[in-house]
Amino acid sequence: MTRPSHPKKEIETALKHAEAEGWRVEVGGSHAWGKIYCPYNDDECRCGEFCIASVWGTPKNPGSHARAIRRVVDKCSTHKRRDEAEPED
Repeated sequence: MTRPSHPKKEIETALKHAEAEGWRVEVGGSHAWGKIYCPYNDDECRCGEFCIASVWGTPKNPGSHARAIRRVVDKCSTHKRRDEAEPED
């Protein structure tokens, strides 16, 4: 089943980036539009502090919120370690 698109195009683009990196997007919640979940969620991944991030439905600045989502995804320490461990061709 496909998830509904986020109403703000900048945030939708950031969510697609997260999904491409293996993150899970779940729609719904109390005050948030949804949440993104790290695919690793291990103890070494910054103590789990950034393994879940909220996605707001109507942020004050959609571009800034989209950059924050990308930053959380791109700064995942477990993902970085795994990329460094893989040999390049």
